[in-house]
Amino acid sequence: MQNKKARKRFGELPPRYLFMLNPYETERLSKCPKCSRLTKLRKFALFIHIDDLGIILLGKTCRFCPHCDLIMAHQDELEHELANNLAFIDPDAIGNDYLVLGTVDMRVWRKGLKSGNDFDTVLKHTADFKKHFDLIVEPGGWYPAGK
Repeated sequence: MQNKKARKRFGELPPRYLFMLNPYETERLSKCPKCSRLTKLRKFALFIHIDDLGIILLGKTCRFCPHCDLIMAHQDELEHELANNLAFIDPDAIGNDYLVLGTVDMRVWRKGLKSGNDFDTVLKHTADFKKHFDLIVEPGGWYPAGK
């Protein structure tokens, strides 16, 4: 028997994409922080867990680097869209902690907008992220030697 380390996943699809949440309002990530190539705009159906509410699927246009397979979501934009959606679903959940776990197939997400999807169908078409990255920006300028 092989002794492999098991990793719990939400989605049944193999992990896809790398993910980065940009907490800086002044940084817009027109270039990929990994490879410095220009990023594209692409819409994704994000699979998001919100504390005290559960799962929400959010269609969100994000920056995307096709070379690195990196999705970059701007935190301020994401939270604004979440607040707009939660105002109709559960206003008490606005401001709760959340975690973006993966992506859902766009066809399944679109179908769910019209007729609704059951949770099992969504999980069958969900891919977790391969890895989450943190964005750290150091402002330019003069620094003393050794810093």
